[in-house]
Order: sequence, then C-alpha cells, then structure tokens
Amino acid sequence: MFNFLTVLPSPPKVLLNFWVLTSLLIAVWIAVPVIFVFLGIFSWQGEIFSHLWATVLGEYIRNSLALMLGVGAGVFVLGVGTAWLVTMCRFPGCRWLEWALLLPLSAPAYLLAYGYSNLLDFYGPVQTLLRSIFGWQSAPEYWFPQIRSLWGAIAILALVSYPYVYLLARIAFLEQGVCTLEASRSLGCNPWQSFSRVALPLARPAIAAGLALVMMETLNDFGTVQYFGVNTFTTGIYSTWFGFGERQGATQLAAFLMIFVFLLVVLERWSRRQAKFYQSSSPHQNLPRYQLRGLRAIGALAFCLFPFLLGFLIPASYLLYLTVSYAQEVRNNNFFQLASHSLILSFLTAAIALVIGLILVYGQRLSRQPLTSFAVKVASMGYAIPGSVIAVGVLIPAGNFDNWLADWWENMWGVKIGLLLSGTIAILVYAYLVRFLAVALGSLEGSLGKIKPTLDDAARSLGKSPSQILWQVHTPLMTGGLLTAVMLVFVDVMKELPATLVIRPFNFDTLAIRVYQYASDERLIEAAAPALTIILAGMLPVIFLSVQIARSRPSEG
Repeated sequence: MFNFLTVLPSPPKVLLNFWVLTSLLIAVWIAVPVIFVFLGIFSWQGEIFSHLWATVLGEYIRNSLALMLGVGAGVFVLGVGTAWLVTMCRFPGCRWLEWALLLPLSAPAYLLAYGYSNLLDFYGPVQTLLRSIFGWQSAPEYWFPQIRSLWGAIAILALVSYPYVYLLARIAFLEQGVCTLEASRSLGCNPWQSFSRVALPLARPAIAAGLALVMMETLNDFGTVQYFGVNTFTTGIYSTWFGFGERQGATQLAAFLMIFVFLLVVLERWSRRQAKFYQSSSPHQNLPRYQLRGLRAIGALAFCLFPFLLGFLIPASYLLYLTVSYAQEVRNNNFFQLASHSLILSFLTAAIALVIGLILVYGQRLSRQPLTSFAVKVASMGYAIPGSVIAVGVLIPAGNFDNWLADWWENMWGVKIGLLLSGTIAILVYAYLVRFLAVALGSLEGSLGKIKPTLDDAARSLGKSPSQILWQVHTPLMTGGLLTAVMLVFVDVMKELPATLVIRPFNFDTLAIRVYQYASDERLIEAAAPALTIILAGMLPVIFLSVQIARSRPSEG
C-alpha cells in the first residue's frame, strides 16, 4: 500500500554546530549597542523629551532633512554625471580622471571644512588677495559667500560624498549590456537620450543604494556641522550628554536619529521594489564610447575637474603647504605620538574585524542555514548607524556594567575597584567593530563567494577539517579580499571622529581628535600635518579600488 507520508519533505533541521553558535554569539555581541539605543525609544522621559521638543528638536529635524536633501541632490548630479562621462565618453584626460574622481573619498568632510574655512574666511588668503587687488576694505564694500553656514556644510559634504554614487554608478554603467546601448543608437537616440532613457533607468538600483549610503554618512557627520554651527542630531547628542549631563536625553536623540536611518534603508529598498535589471551581453565586450570634441570635450573635462579640484587637490595642496612651511610646529605638537595612537587603534580593529568576518562568512558557507545568514545580516547593520548613536549604545551599558561590578565587588570583598570597561581602548575598539565590521564582511563575502564549492569537497575527501580548509585552501585564494577588508577598516578607523570623540580614554588622543581640537581653536597650522596624514592613509585603498574597477571591463580607445 502506498504511504503518502513518505513523499512529504522533512522540515529543515537547525544544527547548532560550532560555526552556527559562534556566528550567533558574535551577532548578539555586535548588536548590543544598537538594541540598547532602540529600546531607548520606549524608555519615555516626558520632562526631558518635552524640553528637547520645545527648544531644539525641531531645529535638529529641519537641519538634518535640509542636509540630506541638499547633499543628495549634489552627489546625484556630480556622481552620476562624472560616472557617465568617464565611462561612456572619450575626451582629453578621461583616463586619469577615472581614478582621480575617487580621491575625495580619502578626505573626511571635517578636514575640508577646516581647510576651506581658513582659505575663505575674512582674513584668509582668498579674501585678502581680493581686497588687495580691488582695494576693498570691509564687508559693506563687497559680498562674499559665508562658508560657515548650512549651505557651506551641504557643499563640503557633497564634495567628499559624491564618490559613493560615482563608484556605484560607474560599476553599473560598466556592467550594462552593449546590445542595449547599441539598440538605442539604432533607434535614433542621441547620447543624451541614451543616457536619460536607457542607461539611467538601468543604473537606478545602484544609484539609489549610493544615495542612501551618502545620506547615512551625512547624518553621521559631526565635525563639519559642529564647526559650521549647524545643529543636527549628532551635535545634539554630544551637547546633550556632555553639555547638560543628560544621558537619557542623549539616548532619546540617538533613538530618533536611528529612526531616520531605518527610514532611509526602507526607502532605498522600496525604491527598487520588484524591479529587476539584467545585462544582455558579456562584460568582456568593449563598451562603445562617444568621442567628444571641441566645446563638448572642454565642457566634459571642466565638469569632471570641478569636484576633483575642490574635493581633493586644492585642500590637500593647502594642507601640504602648511605642513612644509611650518614643519617646526609639527614636530613640537606630539605628532608622532598621535600617529602611533591612530595606527594602534586602526591595526587592532582591522585585525579583529578580519578574524571575526572570516568566522561569520565561512560559517555561513559551511552551515547554509538561515540562522547564520541572519547572524551575518545582524552583524552588518552597524555600518548604517551613525558613530554618535553607537557611542551612546556602547558607553551607557558599559557604564552600568562597571557600576554593578564595582558595587558587587565592594559588597563581596570590601574593596573598591575602578572602571573595567569605560574609558578603555577595549571599549573604543568594540565601538569601531560595531560600526565597521560590515565593511570587512562585504569584501570577504565577495571574495569567498568566488571560490568554487568543489574545492571544499576535494579538500574534505583528503581528510581536511573545516578549519584546515579555511586556512590552507581558502585563505591563500582570498588574498585580495583579505587585503581589501583590512585596508578599508583601517582607513575608516583612521578617519572616524564622533565615536572616538565620545569614547576615547583620557589622554589618548588620535590624529582625528587632534585635528578637531586644533580646528576648533582656529589653529589650522598645527592641524595640517595630522589632517594630511589621514588623507594620505585614505588614498591607499582608494587607488587600489580604482585599479580593480578599471580592470573589470575593457573599453574602446
């Protein structure tokens, strides 16, 4: 007799092996600060919130929205326009502009803010030169744009953030099918129509992802908006905690900011909805390029030079000039000690992120269970959370744990102990891991995914354990991905300011902190060398990344 039960599929088994358990524990450990801040939404403090609402919350919301919209519009024009020109057009200088347009990514926004403020202020070299040429004496005789304003912050953030959109849009244009573009030409579309009707809609998912990332980075910015006097959520969190001593109020502001970020993520996902885009030709086919001549070539070159000059070359050259001209001040300001602090934190965080990232992505490959995939997603969500929010989510639980442990130890042994976690390098590195682990995971996932599963099967048939397969088979094949993960985390930690400013131990300043302190005191000469060091460190992965993109697909000409 036929038993129909024998053909029913058995429910999937969840095997809690070493890799699954380790992945889940890491995910929970990384998610603690985010969960703590999220729970702050429900810990209602009516008096504090009412005071924030009546005084500053409206201003925080307005300025944050204005920054997001202004920076989003700026990076869309700069990022998409330059990506299309250098990818699909031929004009003088287009080859070196392909990688040069990525260089502003190496400079944190607050460095440009400090540099341009010094250049464009009333007593700066630009206005001083104009007054000497035209004989002007004071402001009533001439008008000059005010850099320290909301519009100045939008301009600075757009100049350093457009490479996110440029990078993703360029990759999208490189991956588009040659047949599609040639079909649009055969139907009589000129270059502008091919771009607006074919290429731009096909690249929409990548552009939307880039815009969402830029807006998250805009919400995360602290140095630029604080220096320009623009009150946003990040400046509000810092001033509420350290200016007024209201930890609960800072937590509620952080929770509000996290709602903004989650809305951005949902909006980015919704913008793509069920749309799917496929390439219809091999990525090894040559892209048809439009040859630009005359005024069109000059216009394209000028448009691409504009963000490169303003976003990298001018501020970097100015910082180099200050560093060389005032070398004695550099040596007298503990520059090498600050550099050693930044290097220690960056190398330590990058190494730990590499190990944790390998465990997570390899556990996902081995188990193939929803739990490990969920663990990787949870561990990746910290990158979407601003550093100021993570600082709140790290410090308050750590402080509560230190207080509980001190009370318990004193009651049990009658001895007072100091703080175990708060104000230590360990808690600062933990905050960096929460914020930047996703950067390492993205690179490692992509690198490990290119290794065929048949290699794992062959190694297992030779008696190799999973750990031996990882270290003896996969790691040598993932050298590029490992280096990329380490470099990206290293540079992100070097540049990070909000979390470092809040969590750093006493008397343990970094290059980013010292640049912020000097700039706040209007001492840009002393800040020049640390700022230039941060830019130089950021250039390494940017150049490496641009070379990898250039190799991804050949083009004509």
